[in-house]
Amino acid sequence: MSEIQRAKLILKILSQTYPDTKVPLKSRNVFTLLISVLLSAQCTDVNVNNVTRNIYPKYYKPEHFVRLGRKKIETLIKRIGIFRIKAKSIYNLSKILVNEYNSKVPKTFEQLEKLPGVGHKTASVVMSQGFGYPAFPVDTHIHRLAQRWGLTNGKNVIQTENDLKRLFPKKSWNKLHLQIIFYGREFCKARDCYGLSCKICTSCYPKRKKPFITKKA
Repeated sequence: MSEIQRAKLILKILSQTYPDTKVPLKSRNVFTLLISVLLSAQCTDVNVNNVTRNIYPKYYKPEHFVRLGRKKIETLIKRIGIFRIKAKSIYNLSKILVNEYNSKVPKTFEQLEKLPGVGHKTASVVMSQGFGYPAFPVDTHIHRLAQRWGLTNGKNVIQTENDLKRLFPKKSWNKLHLQIIFYGREFCKARDCYGLSCKICTSCYPKRKKPFITKKA
């Protein structure tokens, strides 16, 4: 089976399994989506949502976080990993948005990735889920699954993103990114499937007998 054939099969299975995809991170607007994605680094979506549900009813604009100040932001998000670093990024990017962007979240990758704490993956999520721009955010989980499924050779997340964009139709990217995440959490877990038991792995590689070892991003 070629990688193009695998991609078509995977897209079919994912579309059947997850015909509807809801954005897992709760947000009130594009700015709070940006904050939630930033907070989700090394943290579960559930934990982020549990913390932000007490924040966003009152604080949902950049100027709100500027007025709060870094120490108060730390207090609000202290249940999240590396909260001090994230609080600093939130405070500083909020100041930039107020001073340089009229309190609006910029709509380009270049501008987003210049904001404190915002890397390419975070920018991709905001462009995709916030603005509806075709993007394919790739984190370590998608990187791992793409290797297991024979869609990339796993050198790094940048190459994985380019390979996935090459193999799948652009119109599917925004939804597919979430479908892959959901499927990985439910069926193709890192320490459960090992590339041997889920429907996608057994369909793409029916003769695979040994656990597939993925390369780190």
